[in-house]
Amino acid sequence: MPQPTPLPTPSGDRVTRPGAVLPGAAHRTVDVPGGRIHCVEQGTGPLVLLVHGFPESWYSWRHQIPALAAAGYRAVAIDVRGYGRSFAPAATDAYRMLAHVADNVGVVHALGEETAAVVGHDWGSPIAANSALLRPDVFTAVGLLSVPYAPRGGPRPTDGFASIGGEEEFYVSYFQTPGRAEAEIEPDVRGWLAGFYAGLTGGILTPADHGALFFVPPGARMADRFPTGRLPGWLGERDLDVYTAEFERTGLTGALNRYRNVDRDWEDLAAWDGAPITRPSIFIGGSLDASTTWMSDAIDAYPKTLPALSAAHILEGCGHWIQQERPDEVNHLLTEWLHEVRGKR
Repeated sequence: MPQPTPLPTPSGDRVTRPGAVLPGAAHRTVDVPGGRIHCVEQGTGPLVLLVHGFPESWYSWRHQIPALAAAGYRAVAIDVRGYGRSFAPAATDAYRMLAHVADNVGVVHALGEETAAVVGHDWGSPIAANSALLRPDVFTAVGLLSVPYAPRGGPRPTDGFASIGGEEEFYVSYFQTPGRAEAEIEPDVRGWLAGFYAGLTGGILTPADHGALFFVPPGARMADRFPTGRLPGWLGERDLDVYTAEFERTGLTGALNRYRNVDRDWEDLAAWDGAPITRPSIFIGGSLDASTTWMSDAIDAYPKTLPALSAAHILEGCGHWIQQERPDEVNHLLTEWLHEVRGKR
């Protein structure tokens, strides 16, 4: 399908014809080194940059954008490179962590700002964390949703992932070979997304079944363990339409390439081995999210790894899609934290 038609504006940015409309918000793309990033913006005040995870888009922040704007912030949600209306480089190594950090810095400057708070969910959480770690001059506060901060360390990531699961293959290993996961997902994007979203929603699967979803038996597909038959309460048919349309247009390679750079990240970040993030921070996770339970040691280490942490909140009964499953609670926690940080400046 054709790319959205860019409309020139006096500022040199482009207003993009959106795939989804959020009342009161503006869509545009801005220049960053090497490409362009699609942004959805609402509100005035201190900048809050919102970074989504896999397999989502700016649209995963649809509940937070107006809430943050109403609270006195300039809320800007991006499509991460490889997703949605943002650029999608062909080279796999163009999706390394350093490139995502550079994109975030580029967006802040393209918006005419010098600093921002950055909030990320899922893969957006380590992107946000590394943005604050590598560029604390730009990112003065960091919010982490669902995936805890764990400093660089340990063995080469793909070696570690290959060692777990026994005869079954951990999903990150399953995603490593270009084209393999795409061959499973792209023939039925809507069905795969619906099952993946449902499987990681709190209360739909038992904890044991939820954990099993991340492992692929020999000769099987990841989707074979997805729940079927109904959408989770937070995901309407229209919401699924938005996500499906974007991935049917772009494919999944750009999104999956984030997983294919974990070893490059480990090499690139060697100088920051074990490094703490010293900027003000907050963590919000779900009690029924495997990311929270499997990485409980990382949360326990927060006094050392996040010494300026405001609080680590665990929402009972919540799964992985935290800002969509529990928007009111997440909005309250984020705005109160941002007010607290703002008061300290």
